[in-house]
Parts: sequence; structure tokens; C-alpha cells
Amino acid sequence: MMRTLAVTAALMLGLSGCSVYREATSSRAPAGVHWQQVATTADRERMRNWRRAWDQALPLARKADAKAIAAEPLLFDPDRALPGASPPPGNYRCRSFKLGGVGTAMRDFTAYPWFDCRIADEGEVKSLHKVTGSQRPTGLIFPHSETRVVFLGTLVLGDEHAPLRYGLDANRDMIGYIERVDAKRWRLVLPRPRFESMLDVVELVPA
Repeated sequence: MMRTLAVTAALMLGLSGCSVYREATSSRAPAGVHWQQVATTADRERMRNWRRAWDQALPLARKADAKAIAAEPLLFDPDRALPGASPPPGNYRCRSFKLGGVGTAMRDFTAYPWFDCRIADEGEVKSLHKVTGSQRPTGLIFPHSETRVVFLGTLVLGDEHAPLRYGLDANRDMIGYIERVDAKRWRLVLPRPRFESMLDVVELVPA
């Protein structure tokens, strides 16, 4: 609960107004808040260019490991989006794929093992927390459309116990979108993350 409160407050503090601040300290987001009101200018730009990120990263990943990409045709199809984009609350298994290496030390395709994630109901929005692992996205899921919802959060690293306030460190700010790609199978797509890759794809399946 404390982590949920911290994330909700950290994100909503990006809005102006004392009343918003007071509401943000509760476990529920202020009524009527949309992700566009909270996201930084840089993050809104990343979302506008989501397709370009796919177009640049996917060919590089396919060249690096064609077999791995071919093995997951639903996960790596940029246009795969089914109704029911918002995953229900509960415990999930999640695994990350980095497409298009950034920096000389990164390959153009890197797959990570399964970790634990959790989605919780926060009222008008939901929260998403990657519970285990050294890089842990944590934030809120905002409604957007029947086939896409928007994730806005920050990156928790190493042995840190709480997220930074959203907007405080651009290198930690995260924005992406969630789509359902199959029965009880979702993906979080992070275009232009700050570290290591051009595009991150995080698969989410119920634990």
C-alpha cells in the first residue's frame, strides 16, 4: 500500500493545484485525470513516435536473432491489439525484451527471464509494479481506448525501496502503452527508453 501511495502521489504531483496534491495523497487518483495532463513534454513526444521506434528497432532485432522474433509473432507484431487492453488486477509473470541496442555494450536483441509483476486497482486508474529484478518499472495505467491503455511511471533500480517523483529525473521517467495480444496475454511497450535499447517489450501473463 505504501508503494502505491508513493507512486500515485509522485505522478499526480506533476499537476498544478493544492486540491490535486491533497487528492493525490490518497490511494486513488484524482477524478478525471488523463495521462496527457501528467506526462512531460518529452514523454508525450515519445508516445507520438511509437511507430517510428518499432520501425527502427524491429528490423535490427530480427537481424540479430530472427529465430527468437519468429517464435513470438503475436508479441512482436506492432499492430497486434485486441479489445480488453487493461489487464485485470492480480499477480503476473513478466519478462522483458530489448530491441535495437543503444550503446556499444548492448545487442540488438536481448531477452530476460521471468520476474514478478503486480497490477492493482486504484479507482479510475490501475497501478503496475515490477516486483523483482534490478530494473523495476512502477507507475499508473491510464484509460485510453478499448485496445490501448497508457502506462506512466518511473524506473526503480537495484535495492531502492521507493520511486523518484515523476518528472524529477528524465532518465527515470517512463511512458508506454499496454495492449492485449492474446487470451490472458498482454504486452507493455516502452518506446525510446532512456537506457540500452530503442524499444522495450514487456510480456505480462497471469501468475
